[in-house]
Amino acid sequence: MLTELKPFLRLDRLPHIWCPGCGNGLVMAGIIRAIKRAGLNQDEVVIVSGIGCSARASGYLDFNTVHTTHGRALTFATGIKLAKPHLSVFVLMGDGDALAIGGNHFIHAARRNLDLNVIIFNNQIYGMTGGQASPMTPATSKATTAPYGQLEQPFDTVELAKGAGATFVARSTAYHTQLTAKFIAEGIKHKGFAVTEVITQCPVAFGKRNGMGNPADMLKWQKERALNIDVAKNLGVKPEGKFLIGILHQEERPELGELIASQKARWQKGDN
Repeated sequence: MLTELKPFLRLDRLPHIWCPGCGNGLVMAGIIRAIKRAGLNQDEVVIVSGIGCSARASGYLDFNTVHTTHGRALTFATGIKLAKPHLSVFVLMGDGDALAIGGNHFIHAARRNLDLNVIIFNNQIYGMTGGQASPMTPATSKATTAPYGQLEQPFDTVELAKGAGATFVARSTAYHTQLTAKFIAEGIKHKGFAVTEVITQCPVAFGKRNGMGNPADMLKWQKERALNIDVAKNLGVKPEGKFLIGILHQEERPELGELIASQKARWQKGDN
């Protein structure tokens, strides 16, 4: 497996600084496999990250990379894509980075439908800064800012992305590494704003505090709780305590970059 990934890694930056048992490396491997599967030119791929545990991936990936500010990865990515439309731009964010401080940028990027590939590493906690509750921390779960249990309901990333206007939305887990690569690759092929949420484990800041066992136990939890959308369709109902994985929404809608290019061409011809 390492041989497959090595050409896409900055080996001089390894070993990584993620905690033992963190799922972020599995998600990063899925991103590499998706890019490889899509046959993208390594020099025409841009990886943009914000701040947080997941954001460290941009330092390990051997593409054009930008490590930006907290919650602002999508603004940098938007500028890059509009300036250089031929580039394949990937935006890596954690659940807090994407949906808390970056939430406003997320919903407006989705409605614009610019051709960006967004991967949200959802570990359900602020792992890097001390284990505070994030917008994805499940109700009743404990965090440093919710020592007696989280009272607020979490976002549903899929429903939020759909409601804001994203034209491709998928969900996978760190356990389902091959599916993660498959869904991200399908998002790459899609022309428009593509979001893939990956449920990943944080054994240190979330798992330990919530009695979820060791990293292997947390991966087993993902395996047992995830329900493929195709299986759910056959069942006709989603069993209690399960969450859906798969390509959960896809539609065709004009992409912002193409609309801008078309408008510019009309303006240059004097066709108002």
